Amino acid sequence: MRALLQRVSAARVTVDGDTIGEIGPGLLILICAMQGDSEARAYRLAAKIARLRIFKDADGRMNRSLLDTGGAALIVSQFTLAADTSRGNRPGFSAAAPPEQGNALYQHFASRIEAEGIPVARGRFGADMAVTLTNDGPVTIWLDTET
Repeated sequence: MRALLQRVSAARVTVDGDTIGEIGPGLLILICAMQGDSEARAYRLAAKIARLRIFKDADGRMNRSLLDTGGAALIVSQFTLAADTSRGNRPGFSAAAPPEQGNALYQHFASRIEAEGIPVARGRFGADMAVTLTNDGPVTIWLDTET
């Protein structure tokens, strides 16, 4: 699985002008299930993200996790994280999991984040979404279960 994390002071996702998910301080997590991914990979990635120390402590150092801060997660599926740009100018997305599997892994990943005790808001799989965020830092981190 691939994830792009953005530490935010606030984030919101809308579909057709209606807000379907919104958080205050925490993480915006853009997530993509890849060919060959499994629930076990989703589980490990969720556990890592919940404990990733990218929030400031009292000394201003990145020493606290989402669990430590009591922050929330806005989780949005984004198959374009699977983009292959190695040939030509049009990205290919064949490395992304098929939609049915991608949705199942997206839902499993979000459920695992919730099971960690983190409040979760979600986007809508396959929808045309507008995501608004206020990046805090900015702090943006790429995670890939393959590496």
